[in-house]
Amino acid sequence: MSTIDIDTQTRAADLAAFQQIIDTVEHAQNNELIDEFLALFRADAIWTTGGGKRLFGRDAIAEFTRQVLPGGMQGLSVTFELEYVLYLRPDVAAVKVRQIYHTPDGNDIGTPMWVMTKEDGTWKLAAAQNTGAPADEIADDAGRPIFGDAH
Repeated sequence: MSTIDIDTQTRAADLAAFQQIIDTVEHAQNNELIDEFLALFRADAIWTTGGGKRLFGRDAIAEFTRQVLPGGMQGLSVTFELEYVLYLRPDVAAVKVRQIYHTPDGNDIGTPMWVMTKEDGTWKLAAAQNTGAPADEIADDAGRPIFGDAH
């Protein structure tokens, strides 16, 4: 297996695009902006929620999001950080994200994986798996695994 060779200029532009998507997800979630969130997905995207619910296609993602997001952030905020990018092809990347929910009881930590595809020059979310972080990864954050005991 070989690594994908991405020139420095392209990689810098891609990293900026990934960061913009992460910032948009954060903004949309904190402000409960459903359409802003949904615009980031391919029509055929798949999404697995932190609770394990599998959603196939943007329409299913939209239906779920319209049920849970309005009011879902009351008393909470979330931040996202870009952790790692693995190019699978020049137009496909696995993007590892660190998710921190700030709650009245402390931080809940998640570690989503987003597969992004470049469509007509624009990166889109194609697949995502939302997962809680194991306790040994959050010791420095004084946080908790976001989806319960993740051992």
